[in-house]
Amino acid sequence: MTESQIEQSTGAAGRSGAAELEFRNVSKHYDGAAQPAITDLSLTVRAGEVCVLVGPSGCGKTTAMRMVNRMTDLTSGDILVGGRSVTGRDPAQLRREIGYVIQQIGLFPHLSIAHNITMVPRLLGWAKPRMRKRAEELLELVGLPAEMAKRYPSQLSGGQRQRVGVARALAADPPLMLMDEPFGAIDPINRENLQNQFLRLQSEIRKTVVFVTHDIDEAIKMGDRIVILREGGHLVQYDTPDNILANPADEFVAQFVGADRGLKRLALKTVGEIALVDAAGRPVDGAAQVEPGTSQTVTADTSLRDALSQMMSDSMAPLMVVDGDGAPCGYVTLDALHEALSSPVGAGR
Repeated sequence: MTESQIEQSTGAAGRSGAAELEFRNVSKHYDGAAQPAITDLSLTVRAGEVCVLVGPSGCGKTTAMRMVNRMTDLTSGDILVGGRSVTGRDPAQLRREIGYVIQQIGLFPHLSIAHNITMVPRLLGWAKPRMRKRAEELLELVGLPAEMAKRYPSQLSGGQRQRVGVARALAADPPLMLMDEPFGAIDPINRENLQNQFLRLQSEIRKTVVFVTHDIDEAIKMGDRIVILREGGHLVQYDTPDNILANPADEFVAQFVGADRGLKRLALKTVGEIALVDAAGRPVDGAAQVEPGTSQTVTADTSLRDALSQMMSDSMAPLMVVDGDGAPCGYVTLDALHEALSSPVGAGR
């Protein structure tokens, strides 16, 4: 490719968009293995969605992801990225067009952060000024100061290095990203922060993402849709987090997502998504005046699960909802939480 062609296909953030990913009757059988790693897997990941692969150890979720960029070859079937089969592609070229983030991060310790980020653009032949500009853009995008471009991986925290790993995967603006337990090695507090930062980032760039995790709570939080696999790489259920929690396909799924799936469903919605009432229990519309009370307060972006937790610590009393200026908007009640669980499952996020 010439540099002008690269400019057209992998330019500024978001320009190349997102690609649909399709598995067509994909199977993988390793020599000597008693059973397939993946068995007749068929599904479609819509462009711009985060699809999370989850299941017990040995279910084939990482194998399925690694077949997309041909780090593992298919035994049968086909995988299409943007309508184009990966099986006839040159593996090295294919991998340059797909972002890849792993748990171990894999930064080169002898290279600066800027050089780590621009590894793929360098292989694609980008000019130095363009690579420098791209590194600056991506550091800002992942929330790191520009001065970190000159540092080395050993000078960054684990969370910062992981953000650099995400920036590197985005460097050539790929239409598809593969993420293999990207936050698994991070401590719980920083892990939650990285999850939130990635969701914010995804809301801006809208890439197609295949995300592997062993943690069902992470899958529910991160995924637009979730693939649940069982041993032998059998697809058990592929659906939105809400529908999987509300309507598990079978007992295996029900046990895998946990007996607390009702609470997990509450974590998918916020206080701002349900109807509020006044102190007398009457519905509050946008123009109604609500008098301040003595209740505990929450904001519109508080999850319903967190709201329930606060209620349980205060004799199940209603919670006052306040806006960004602290002005009262209404109350959220236990009945409202129950109604949220009883409401029809949505089509997605």
